[in-house]
Amino acid sequence: MLKEFKEFAMKGNLVDIAVGFVMGAAFKEVVTIFTGGIVSPLIGLIFKADFKDLKYIIKEGVANAEGVIEGEVSVMWGAFLTSVIDFIIVAFVMFMLIKGINKLKKKEAPAPEAPKGPSQEELLAEIRDLLKK
Repeated sequence: MLKEFKEFAMKGNLVDIAVGFVMGAAFKEVVTIFTGGIVSPLIGLIFKADFKDLKYIIKEGVANAEGVIEGEVSVMWGAFLTSVIDFIIVAFVMFMLIKGINKLKKKEAPAPEAPKGPSQEELLAEIRDLLKK
């Protein structure tokens, strides 16, 4: 069983997936910082607020003695939209990366055709000629 697992784990596709996963996770962090540090503030200029903090308040909360609001119910649509933007950026870059890799891969040469034997007519003509002798 250990040998089978080793063969499975060392297959090229699984290793490629693992490398892609690690690179994707690292790239996701870069995109998150890009979106939070550049895109969100620019969009926030339009709404005159931090984009990630935009929310629709369903039920107002009450500030406690420490000034922390308790009991508020809200829809955090700004954070959701930021995550959607992150996803779209990551998906687009991954698409372009895969497209580039596919172009770089060598196109497989078509397998040489099997040598064709004589046609049925040629065989029949050959048999006829042999029978004439």
